[in-house]
Amino acid sequence: MRRLMRRREAAEIAGEVAAAAVVPPPSVEPDPTAAAFFDVDNTMMRGASIYHFARGLAARGLFTTNDLVRFALGQAWFRVRGNENPDHIAKAKETALAFVAGLKVDEVVHLGEEIYDEVMSDRIWAGTRALAQAHLDLGQRVWLVTATPVELARVIAQRLGLTGALGTVAETADGVYTGRLVGDLLHGPAKAEAIRALARREGLDLSHCSAYSDSANDLPMLSLVGSPCAVNPDSELREHAKENGWRIRDFRTGRKATLIGLPIAATAGAVAGGIAAGIALRKHYRSS
Repeated sequence: MRRLMRRREAAEIAGEVAAAAVVPPPSVEPDPTAAAFFDVDNTMMRGASIYHFARGLAARGLFTTNDLVRFALGQAWFRVRGNENPDHIAKAKETALAFVAGLKVDEVVHLGEEIYDEVMSDRIWAGTRALAQAHLDLGQRVWLVTATPVELARVIAQRLGLTGALGTVAETADGVYTGRLVGDLLHGPAKAEAIRALARREGLDLSHCSAYSDSANDLPMLSLVGSPCAVNPDSELREHAKENGWRIRDFRTGRKATLIGLPIAATAGAVAGGIAAGIALRKHYRSS
């Protein structure tokens, strides 16, 4: 019995000594002028977010086979590297707008929340999520920046505990989509302009900020900040990152890395997914 008590006392002393010997980590003063910007498709999430949204609609019986074929044909408009044809972008946008008119914003947001929990949450890259959390832990704000409709982008940001999202904005009136965009698709140079505008509003110093993307289409955004990082990069972005000494993080393995580089990741390809989603939602409203 005494031997047991001595062991316990020795253990307690060892524990107290170990705790007292811990050197506290140096405190880091938050930099209010620093922030991080993350692309979504294939950077934060495997695949295209609007495609996963469409899959969720299909699971609810809001798609027909023809709708899914239209989506697949939309993906075929774009090359593997994601170098979109401007004429195709314009055509895709016009078609998408024809379907979005009259849809209720609240319904789209509600479906986005459900579908994120059911389909998208398991597709978040743990490595990219950890990168975002590291910025949050430093007291920095973290925004998603994506061509995905801003309502869906906000759902993703909220679910991940991020600051907010910049996304493509569709015009609304009385809670209903009008069928017109406010500005244009948030793609390529438009992402950089959105970040500049946000930086002015929030008092950010872009030289203190970080940006993350998988695509060479986002070079304007990546080149805007002091600390760019290529995440799961396509070949063009990887080469550019190497030449310029940018950080590279790749969380893909094997065949998965090849599949993720397919056109489904292209911004305008996401618009094609939006067309199919719009078709399904319109049929849903007409039948209800």
